[in-house]
Amino acid sequence: NDLRFSANWHKHCYVIRGIYEGGVVRFQQTIGSPVSCSGVGLHSGHPVTLTLRPAPPNTGIVFVYRQGSDETLLPAAISNKVPTELCTAISVNGRQVKTIEHLLSALVGMEIDNVYAEVDAGEVPVLDGSASPFVRLIRSAGVIPQTRRQSYVKITQPIEVIDGSKRVRIEPSSTPKITYSIHYDHPLIQTQSYTYTCSAQAFEQDIATARTFGFLHEVEALWSRGLGKGGTLDNTVVLSKEGVVNESGLRFPNEFVRHKVLDLIGDIALLGFPFIGHIVAERSGHAMHTKLVEQILLQRDKWALITGEHAVAATESRPSLALLRPAPSLAI
Repeated sequence: NDLRFSANWHKHCYVIRGIYEGGVVRFQQTIGSPVSCSGVGLHSGHPVTLTLRPAPPNTGIVFVYRQGSDETLLPAAISNKVPTELCTAISVNGRQVKTIEHLLSALVGMEIDNVYAEVDAGEVPVLDGSASPFVRLIRSAGVIPQTRRQSYVKITQPIEVIDGSKRVRIEPSSTPKITYSIHYDHPLIQTQSYTYTCSAQAFEQDIATARTFGFLHEVEALWSRGLGKGGTLDNTVVLSKEGVVNESGLRFPNEFVRHKVLDLIGDIALLGFPFIGHIVAERSGHAMHTKLVEQILLQRDKWALITGEHAVAATESRPSLALLRPAPSLAI
């Protein structure tokens, strides 16, 4: 069985003919050929080469940290997430890869389900600070349908994470979508809200090109602490009290909130499967995004796993989503 259900797991299955309200369960996808790019890490400033390689069905997104003949496989799963500042990072056996959210966002946004992402340093290259260069990389490799249907986590009851005025919530919806609101005391931002209905076309057109941003005094403080070493005006929108420091200006008037949506898409990828639900985020960030993933896995009675064959009702005996994928095997 593709998902390696236990005998106890089968008792809770029911047939839905491979569809869900609002769409059709599609086939899994990978890329057509290996593709590479090089750049520097946003925080380390170290040079890094990224190579994306096709992966078999049910592999998921697996980072490969390769140095010489040594390699470590790091599945993009919440169980491998480690605490870090201002980015999302995963670690396995002492090897860490950080600032993975923009690449994950591009892969999930473009509906790439199975891929090996090989790096030769501990951070994904920042490139222009958005997901757009990764989208172009995926396009150049080609998107290839595979022989297995994709599974989805369908939310049946709301799940919420709150921290003071910050909150993120996922609730039932017939289609996957995200509504994000941010609030900053800056004349160019103030309050911005954006609703994104998930699709590869909408991601490429409306989300992928939104760049990471920061305030000048915060950037200078990061530099003083040895962080943000790879940050420049070529990959970060920097705001002074007067306005945008970058001569090129903004790509969208609301580029800031669009980038927050981009980050959320990458962070929610640690769930391991696409979601069907409506995520509503307010003043949130990487830590709260990944806490939402943790809460989804903990609150098993509030979602069902939908596949091309059947939907599985959540029960207390349900294993974590991380156990549903076969262990990745490096076939490159």
